Amino acid sequence: MKNSAITFPTTDPTPIFELFRGNYATEILVNAVCNLRLFDHLHGEPISWEDLKENAQLKERPMQVLMTALRAMGLIHKDAEGKYSSTDLASEHLGDFLDYNIDGYLRLGADSPGTIEFLDRLRTNAPRGAENSDGAAFIFKEGMDSAMHKSREARQLTLSLAGRAKNVAPYLAARLDLHGVKTILDLGGGSAIYSIALAQKNPGLKAIVIDSEQVLDVAREFIQEYGVEDQVELRVGDMFSDDLPKCDGILLSNILHDWDVPECEQLLQRSADRLKPGGKVWIHDVFLNDELDGPLPIALYSAALFTLTEGRAYSAAEYRDMLTKAGLKPAHNIVPTLVHCGVLEGVKE
Repeated sequence: MKNSAITFPTTDPTPIFELFRGNYATEILVNAVCNLRLFDHLHGEPISWEDLKENAQLKERPMQVLMTALRAMGLIHKDAEGKYSSTDLASEHLGDFLDYNIDGYLRLGADSPGTIEFLDRLRTNAPRGAENSDGAAFIFKEGMDSAMHKSREARQLTLSLAGRAKNVAPYLAARLDLHGVKTILDLGGGSAIYSIALAQKNPGLKAIVIDSEQVLDVAREFIQEYGVEDQVELRVGDMFSDDLPKCDGILLSNILHDWDVPECEQLLQRSADRLKPGGKVWIHDVFLNDELDGPLPIALYSAALFTLTEGRAYSAAEYRDMLTKAGLKPAHNIVPTLVHCGVLEGVKE
């Protein structure tokens, strides 16, 4: 009997993922207070985004990751004019000159390896491994040195990510409306678990998964285990540069958060160009609040993405702007799946 990718887990593993990502709260807090001295600039008159970024000497992406988390922690407030200041909590406790400051206590973690590593990522605005021969671990495109091009590393990372996908895929398959859709393209589909679940849920569906050769070696094993060889096709390719087939729908599942805004816009434009009229793009991802002030679990996941990739978590508003720029009409609602994920749809009119 073949495996089922559409059977729901009996429990929700989301709390485990939140615990796993919780270390980033410490690393963000300690670096903001002790190493970047961010709160020294937040006491007194509210300060603009550009001035605060200049004082911290950080680029846009790391600043966005840092500030989103600190706002989610209730330590920084943004006023109606778009300027920033410390909240009452931070104003009393974060700053060496304050009577009730706890900077010294937080400084106990300033020299920990994780804190130092995260500070380096903030200052360089580059993922872990980008500066050495191993290459970045979780992302690749033409001209990029990546561990995902090495068979052993690619297998380990793909199987690791498949652990989450197996829990989430049944929800995606149950809640994604594929009425009238005959062919979908799964860009950066990894282990192909999401395509496998969609194929099992929709027997007439054809799915094409595009990824690197080393990653698809793992996907090929899963396709056989789940018995969908006739429905799921694997194609080695670079989603940024290779020709993409025309299709009815394109799935970007936990892909865009690996890239900065220009790359996200490029992928969405390439997707829109290959869609038939009435075709759809599905962004399956996590979503920050439109105000970029939380939720805290997503802000901490954004810090993890920032450390390992060239991206971060985005809000639905940011994704809707990207979809619109690509000529797609974004949906108003997000369809939830599992582990903080949901689906935002864009339609080619």
